[in-house]
Amino acid sequence: MRLAELRASATAAHVGPLVVFTLLNAVPDWFKIENSALPWHVQAPEIWWYPVQTLICAGLLIWWRQHYTLRPWRGLALAAGLAALGIAVWVLPAVLQQCFPGHPAWAEKFGVMERLKGFDPTVVANPEGYALTVFLRFARSVLVVPFVEELCWRGWLMRYVVAKGRPFQSVAFGAHRWPTFWIVTTAVMLVHQPVDYLPAFIWGALVYFLAVRTKSLGACVVMHAVGNLLLGVYVMRTGQWGFW
Repeated sequence: MRLAELRASATAAHVGPLVVFTLLNAVPDWFKIENSALPWHVQAPEIWWYPVQTLICAGLLIWWRQHYTLRPWRGLALAAGLAALGIAVWVLPAVLQQCFPGHPAWAEKFGVMERLKGFDPTVVANPEGYALTVFLRFARSVLVVPFVEELCWRGWLMRYVVAKGRPFQSVAFGAHRWPTFWIVTTAVMLVHQPVDYLPAFIWGALVYFLAVRTKSLGACVVMHAVGNLLLGVYVMRTGQWGFW
C-alpha cells in the first residue's frame, strides 16, 4: 500500500496508532538489564523509550487527524464520574492488600497484592530529570493513550462488528449490539495483564456504556484521559508502580 493510500484509509487511521503503540511497547525489553548498580537508562530503558513512543504515536494521530470525529461533546460529567468509578475498581485489590495484608494466596490472582514493579521514575536521581520523567509519563497516559485506544476499540471495532462487512463508517457511533459488547469488552480485557483482567473488563464495560449513552467518541476519550490521570495520581502517591 502506498503512503497516500495508507493515509486515506479510515481503518488504518483508527487501528494503526494502537498497533504501532503496542509493538513499540516491547522495545524496552530488548535493552533492559535489571541491576541497580547500572545507570538508569540501562536498568529502566522504558523511561527514555516511552517519550519516543509517545511522539511517534502522537505524530500518527496528527497525520491521520482528518478521519477522526469526536463530536458531539456531551456527557463529559458522566465520563468523569465513570472514570473515577472505573479507577476505584481498578485499584481496589491493591487497597485491600494494604488494609488486609494477611490475604490468602489465591487472592493474588485477582490483584490483591503489592504492585511495586513497574515504571518507577525514582530511578532518575536528578531532580530536574525526575520531574521531566513524571511529566512525560503523564503526557503519554493522559494525552496520547486515550486517543490511541478509544479510536480503535470504540471508534473502529465497536462499529466494525455491527457493520458486518460494510464500511465501518456507515454505522453510527454508539450503535449497540450485545455481541459487540462482548467482543469489544473482551478485547479490551485481553490486552491487559491477567492480574488486571477483571477490572479491565469492568472498565471496558463502563466505556462501552458511555459510548452507547452519549454517542460521543470525545466523551470516551475524556473518560479514558481522566481515568489515566487519576490512576497516575494514585501511583505517585502510593508508589504502586505496577499500575504503570
